Amino acid sequence: MARADQTEIRMRIVIEQPVAGVVHSLQAGNDGVLDPKASADGEALSFDFPIRVAPGPKFFGDQVRREGPERRFVYIRIGQLAGDPASPWSRRMKIDIHDIPQDMLDRAARGDGAVIQTVVHGTGADGTPACATLRPLRRRLEMPARG
Repeated sequence: MARADQTEIRMRIVIEQPVAGVVHSLQAGNDGVLDPKASADGEALSFDFPIRVAPGPKFFGDQVRREGPERRFVYIRIGQLAGDPASPWSRRMKIDIHDIPQDMLDRAARGDGAVIQTVVHGTGADGTPACATLRPLRRRLEMPARG
């Protein structure tokens, strides 16, 4: 349950050009697999999840991991770590969230359905699934469609 000083924000990680057939998933808690999916032909994979943000900013949530006093990130599990025991890969992508600009956090916190979308490249230079810390190709605030 969120504390009074925490605001829920919707997040989306998009993995462009993942290695086809390789299972990816969000990491839930320290060990859990959440929402496993694989790309059939290299089409993008998308993972949606909420986080909570408090002044500072400070980040909280089932997918939020921490390293040191300030670094906060989300893991995307790959291959065996994502629940595919037959995969030759057992990796994780680390995607920083502590560097999201404050104005973007503020706009996403307004409660109008906005989603902070972070896009990363899913294939490493060697043709295998990208892993370790990935820098976003782009990050934007995606507003809901008005009908």
